[in-house]
This record gives sequence, structure tokens and C-alpha cells, in this order.
Amino acid sequence: MPAEAIPLATASQPSPRLRRHRRWLWLLLLGSAAYAQVCQSAAEMEASERSALETTAKRYFDLSARGDISALKLDSILPVASSFGGIEAAIKANQSAFNGAKAAVRPPFLLIADGPEPLARAEFLCGVFGKLGQTKDSAVFVLPNLPPGKYGVIILDVNGGSEPRTLTLVVQQIGNDWKLAGFYATSARAAGHDAAWFMQSARDFKTKSQNHNAWLYFREAVALSAPVDFMSTQATDKLYDEIQATQPADVPLNGNSVDLSAAGKVYHWTEIFPLAVGADLDVVVKYQAGDVSDSARSFRENAAVIKALLMKFPELRDAFSGVVARAVDPSGRDYGTLMAMKDIK
Repeated sequence: MPAEAIPLATASQPSPRLRRHRRWLWLLLLGSAAYAQVCQSAAEMEASERSALETTAKRYFDLSARGDISALKLDSILPVASSFGGIEAAIKANQSAFNGAKAAVRPPFLLIADGPEPLARAEFLCGVFGKLGQTKDSAVFVLPNLPPGKYGVIILDVNGGSEPRTLTLVVQQIGNDWKLAGFYATSARAAGHDAAWFMQSARDFKTKSQNHNAWLYFREAVALSAPVDFMSTQATDKLYDEIQATQPADVPLNGNSVDLSAAGKVYHWTEIFPLAVGADLDVVVKYQAGDVSDSARSFRENAAVIKALLMKFPELRDAFSGVVARAVDPSGRDYGTLMAMKDIK
């Protein structure tokens, strides 16, 4: 399930999970002092600093498990406290998974951003890197519009509630205190399956030359392998290599659209991605629409787009329970339609 959170001091969501961290990038960054970005892994921190981060993370988890939204808001940095709706919604959505559960804290990371103004794209390379890039204990964090400061990233594995969760907390040091700056709760499963299942299924689809299914399943595997989408690890970097090998040329990528003909009309198709809803895994497509105020017309156009998509890529029937088409107007308002595969003729 997607995380709902306020990322640091910005209102925008983090960049997509499919950011490719090149294995040689760390060499360039280590040789440049201009970035003024430093990361310390748990092994490199002062013991007192590591202990403070772990204690803070456990306290914030306990407050979340109790649903004490007021206390968490009070312990947040000002930009987050002033726009707390995303975190409040995430806490409520994960209440059953947190309540009565135990949280195990992974070794934290300490991120230090220097400079007089926010960094448009702050990159932190944490831990030990080898000649091929990341190792099993390393991580790379990419954070947009990051104000100067000292930050901690702490990941907790939550088990014992209604469903396992991963909770990632970003905290910022304000004086002697660590204040909440980001809250990201994600499930380790999608439609009842973990990352390993999606990886194997993607490879099976690739063997059958169903590269569209393979590519979408690899994307879901990446989503489940990293606790947040501004973090990459050795595991996700290896998956990126497999994604590149299956990436189709006829789908929209990197902000580009693809024309899709449906019912005598050409639609500008902009996105495609998998989405788990309960036990079902659907595929979502977005396209440009001039106006979505007429729901009857939007429904007809969505149905036409769905049918055209399956005519173009019939393999999708083997991998997904249904298709969601979302017509998006220039203002960003959208109208969505879900059709089960069995009902699409």
C-alpha cells in the first residue's frame, strides 16, 4: 500500500520509486565538496546519538500505536505540524496494524545537510560502497528541497498487529530534541504477496515473453523492497537492472505520453502502474482529458480506453484482476473507472 505522509518540510510527494542510482555515482559525489551532504551509518555514529535516534523512534511509534495525534503533532517540526493531515491520515489508516504490535528498530542513518539554503536535490550515500556500488549494509537517500540541518532516518519493522508493516520515520534535530519531519508506513505485501513472489512472477512472465507484465511486476517488487521511495539499497539496485531489461518501448515514461486509439478517438496516455486493493492486483492507466465534469461521458471514455488497452496488450489479462482508467483534466481533477477483467469483452 502506498505510504501517506508529509515528506520533510515540503508538501509534494517524493520522486517515483524507479529512480536509477548508477553504480559509479558515489565515486563522483565523494570527490565533490560542493554537495555538502554527509551520511553516517549506525556504525559510524556516536553511541549517544544512535541511542537518541532509536529511543525517539520507539517513542513516536508508541504514540502512533495509541493514536496520540496531538502529541505527535506537538513533537513535529513547524512546517510538518502546520500541515499535519497526511500524517494524521496515515496513523489512522495503520491503527489496526500498530495496535498491540511490537516494533524492531533497524540501525538508523544520520544525514547532515550544510549550506545557507535548501538543497534542490540532496543525495546521501550511507555505509560502505564497493567497486560495483552498494553493499548489503549501504543505502542511498535522495531528498528534494531539503533545508539545511541534521536529520535521522529510522526504519522500524512492525509485527504482531493485523498485518506486518514497515514504518520509516524522518526526524530533524532542533536544539537538543529530535522532532518528527516525515512519517511513512508501508505494507510488506501487496495483494497478499511479498517482494520475492513478485520478483519470481516477473521472471516467469519474462520467460513467456510477456515483458509488459514482467516490467510492472518488477516495479511492484521494487516498491515492496524499499521502505520508502527516496531510498535505494543493493537489493533495489539489482532489481533496476532487471527492470531495464524488460522495459517496454510502447508505454509512457518520464513524463512522456503515448497515443492510444480507442473508439475512433486518440487518447494521450500518461501513466501505467500496478495497484493492490485488498487481495486484488489491478493495473492503473491515466490519460489526458479536456473535461471530466460529465461523469457519464467520462465513464464511456474510460471504458473505451480500458478495452483498447487490453486489445493492445492482451497479456495483461494473465497478470491483473482488473483495469482502472483515470481521465485527468488540465487542473488535475480526475474521474476513475474500475472494470474487472472478467467483465471486459
